[in-house]
Amino acid sequence: MKEKLYIIKIGGNLIDDEALLNEFLEQFSEITEKKILVHGGGKLATTLADKLGVEQKMINGRRITDKETLDIVAMVYAGRINKNIVAKLQQKKCKAIGFSGADANLIKAKKREHAEIDFGFVGDIEKKSVNKKLISKLIKLKLVPVFSAITHDKKGNLFNTNADTIASVIAQALSAKYEVELLYCFDKEGVLEDVENPKSVIKNISEEEFSVLKEAGKLHKGILPKLENALGAVKNKVSKVFLIKETELKNHIQNHHAGTEICL
Repeated sequence: MKEKLYIIKIGGNLIDDEALLNEFLEQFSEITEKKILVHGGGKLATTLADKLGVEQKMINGRRITDKETLDIVAMVYAGRINKNIVAKLQQKKCKAIGFSGADANLIKAKKREHAEIDFGFVGDIEKKSVNKKLISKLIKLKLVPVFSAITHDKKGNLFNTNADTIASVIAQALSAKYEVELLYCFDKEGVLEDVENPKSVIKNISEEEFSVLKEAGKLHKGILPKLENALGAVKNKVSKVFLIKETELKNHIQNHHAGTEICL
């Protein structure tokens, strides 16, 4: 029987709220099973870019990462945010260790290729991008890896990489060895039928239901990459995948009924 492993992804709304982040990390630190945390960036990179006068360009919600922007996101994501989370987890007696994908060649990426748009230093990854043997060794040492949204190409280049994708791909890579449960924690109760009604949680979403909801325009742009990555994880033998409210982590771990489950 495989050992249980939780891979948990958190985003900007949580990172930007110190009190909420502390509450979440308290719940995370109490998880007794093996675990990995993946985090996004929040508003800090944009705030710093504004202070430095570096214009930020977005296309369909995705950041164009030129060299100056890369310097900022690498400093903020792999530096300030990652080490702040690690320090808070150490305070809570959790043996956290912070990484970018470049550290020990843990996640190797390829520069995103697009026919019409140059996204700059944005990296795409897949299951084989992950150094699963080394991550497994870290977990076996009872360490808790904390991944930022920065990867590399083993040619000296860093890349800004979607944190939802990082969480999904790590989950896929480790699913052969562990019973992996992937949790996307964000600021909604789950996937909502009506975005204005927090009680309209859709309890289960299959690939077919995802297509229907997308076609009907019921999925806002922020939830789309989460669902696409969640479905990718389920298709690649990740045992369970949920989208849950960040304040419901403890409840979900204990009772397994919070949020939206993604299934085949």
